[in-house]
Amino acid sequence: MRRVSRITIAGVATAALALTASACGSSSSESSGSDSKNLGLALAYDVGGKGDQSFNDAATAGLDKADKEFGYKSTAVEPQDGESEADKVQRLETLAKQGYNPVIGVGFAYAPAVKEAAVKFPKTTFGIVDDEQTKADNVADLVFSEEQASYLAGVAAALSTKSNTVGFIGGVDVPLIHKFAAGYKQGVEDTKKGVTVKVQYLTETAAEGGFSSPDKGESAAEGQIDDGADVVYAAAGLSGQGVIKAANANKIWAIGVDSDQYKQDALKAYKSSILTSAMKNVEGAVYELAKSVHDGKPETGVVRGSLSNGGVSVSNSNPEFANNAKIQDAIKKASEGIKDGTITVKTS
Repeated sequence: MRRVSRITIAGVATAALALTASACGSSSSESSGSDSKNLGLALAYDVGGKGDQSFNDAATAGLDKADKEFGYKSTAVEPQDGESEADKVQRLETLAKQGYNPVIGVGFAYAPAVKEAAVKFPKTTFGIVDDEQTKADNVADLVFSEEQASYLAGVAAALSTKSNTVGFIGGVDVPLIHKFAAGYKQGVEDTKKGVTVKVQYLTETAAEGGFSSPDKGESAAEGQIDDGADVVYAAAGLSGQGVIKAANANKIWAIGVDSDQYKQDALKAYKSSILTSAMKNVEGAVYELAKSVHDGKPETGVVRGSLSNGGVSVSNSNPEFANNAKIQDAIKKASEGIKDGTITVKTS
């Protein structure tokens, strides 16, 4: 059963009150709250919620940085089990009515809701992480070249495997996660011939728990390890914690995702098994969008993080990875090739 924090419950209650008030007041979609002092930014979390030690927590770090710098009192709202598209739209509209700006949907599942809410609140800047199909004048599509960081993770895996079998575990079988798998597989194959890459997706849809079920991740990793994998890379949100746990129990390497998972407190018992993490700077993207609104020049359109601009990277926190000259030289060479265009990384 999903954990629902007191803050979440309070936020839902506040949202309900705000909606009731708006129903009894002006018929205009853009309430007076949008013209008052900006309260800060608002995050609507993707599945997994706060505490996933990955994607959502990176967004939270961006929120915290903006609060500290601009004196904001930002807010974040957890997803609810079994919620509808209308629930997402209502959540975003409530946050905009309350005076938050920007309002950010953390995850591609929010794309339709962001598009709908943005039309009703043209004075509010909206952000959507991991989707670039919104195409609205007041929406910033915060996207990343995940395949590039995943390619580097593949280089590291190829040079670390002893069994010549490595694994990839994706949370959900969707195009976004295919990018992680494609880049990783290409990085492995370009680096060392004859290495088998096992690819597995936990679920067909996010509603089935692919991004929020550590037990599913652990079970899948155990299966790949039984089949000979000695390096496993997971792009699976909260489910990735189970993959890292299984890797640690079986004394093989895990590769983290989105954030530097070697540094995550919740994973410190397993950090000796985390070779590196394929990171995307969700923290920076969230902060920069908030800053652009604060500065009166809101970002809109596609804002893409890549190796060239520091939007994606691999972490060097594990000394075994950072001090391995062979791996570091290969990572550097691959990075330069991607940046100068001599290496084109596949996305599917």
